[in-house]
Amino acid sequence: MMNKNQQNLLSKMATGNGHGENSPYFDGWKAFEDNPFHPTDNPHGVIQMGLAENQLSFDLVEEWLMKNPEASICTPGGVNDFRDIAIFQDYHGLTKFRNAVANFMEKVRGNRVRFDPDRIVMSGGATGAHEMTVFCLADPGDAFLVPTPYYPGFDRDLRWRTGAQLVPVVCERSNDFKVTREALEAAYKSAQEANIRVKGLLITNPSNPLGTILDRETLRMVVSFINEKSIHLVCDEIYAATVFTQPGFISIAEIIQEKEIECNHDLIHIVYSLSKDLGFPGFRVGIVYSYNDAVVSCCRKMSSFGLVSSQTQHLIASMLSDDEFVNKFIAMSANRLATRHKVFTTGLAKVGISCLQSNAGLFVWMDLHHLLKEQTFEAEMALWKVIIDEVKLNVSPGSSFHCSAPGWFRVCFANMDDQTMDVALTRIESFAVQNNETRTTVPMKRQCWKKPQNNLRLSFKSRRMDDIMMPQCLMSPHSPLAQSPLVRARN
Repeated sequence: MMNKNQQNLLSKMATGNGHGENSPYFDGWKAFEDNPFHPTDNPHGVIQMGLAENQLSFDLVEEWLMKNPEASICTPGGVNDFRDIAIFQDYHGLTKFRNAVANFMEKVRGNRVRFDPDRIVMSGGATGAHEMTVFCLADPGDAFLVPTPYYPGFDRDLRWRTGAQLVPVVCERSNDFKVTREALEAAYKSAQEANIRVKGLLITNPSNPLGTILDRETLRMVVSFINEKSIHLVCDEIYAATVFTQPGFISIAEIIQEKEIECNHDLIHIVYSLSKDLGFPGFRVGIVYSYNDAVVSCCRKMSSFGLVSSQTQHLIASMLSDDEFVNKFIAMSANRLATRHKVFTTGLAKVGISCLQSNAGLFVWMDLHHLLKEQTFEAEMALWKVIIDEVKLNVSPGSSFHCSAPGWFRVCFANMDDQTMDVALTRIESFAVQNNETRTTVPMKRQCWKKPQNNLRLSFKSRRMDDIMMPQCLMSPHSPLAQSPLVRARN
């Protein structure tokens, strides 16, 4: 703990908690970091299912890199470009980089829209892109409407250093958390009543954490709403290429070019990155694409605080300029995401666990409200602690996404190999089976809950946790645990 004298030596930002790390979303990451799963070195560790990474198509990237060593200035094949790339580059970014990113964004959107490379502004990941956009659009104290449930990092990205506020647009479980005009109007009215100036609306499409897409009519309604209120629309489209089944993704860029849509294009801004669609979060490639000239100009000046390295730009430009590779990657990545999603949701369904119907993203929105002792967020947190501490899976509770109903959890399925996914499914299935068995033998009032040390927790009675935690690769072929759907699908 920091004493008062130390606090006086530092800024309010340094001593405050505005970053938002005091959230269960980040606490789950810490639990994983303290005890990470490894199939042989730590088979009883925590499996990371709270990180939305796309690791299913790295082999395609690695294959391309082997065939194109000159794309990197750190190889004998590319060293001749080292000097030109290593020296100072303009804030606009390499021309070939902006052209390649614009081309990739078009392909992801089915070539139904065009993007002007001169409007592409780079930033250090979507985190930096979001903050940069807010700095351009809002003053401290101004607010953005954000439909719930929403990505917990927005509380950091949009608020921490900008001083902006977020006003939740409460979306209901009864209609699968869809954004409605009524919900938008209610949130806007509540902000007005609190004397908060609303400067914009932030939507994520596809949704994180829902894994759903916004349909054309909803997008049209959103554009109509922001035009009537004369507020900005920031569209986070960083999961655009993770749509793996129909209906397909519709970008806001497609909506505003429709002839029947009346829209002030100065109000429209897209945030994009390569972290999810390509699986390159470590490259920190974030993009602001604004239709507002003043915003483009200001963002470009601000980008000096978070430029993408010229080495990364050079590599990305070479890769994304290869149309054959890009087309192959987009198609195969979608196929692999569809397969993993089907295997995972099928495994959950076999033990009575349902998920919100989805066709995009790197995660599912899992419904465990039937396992709650009470329909409260306190009970949700108690269940989450059991999943973290006993089942040893880092999943993210819905309350950390500002969900309006308890019992929902975001579970990431694309950040691990097949073997680790198999272990994760086995743990979930065993947990669900044990809970269902206990629910049928224990009076409804108790429902397999007990309260040691003042903390609610679920109990595992008929099978040792060591058995549940054991990876398939270390189990005897005569193990009483049934093979998970993932193993069966591979056989």
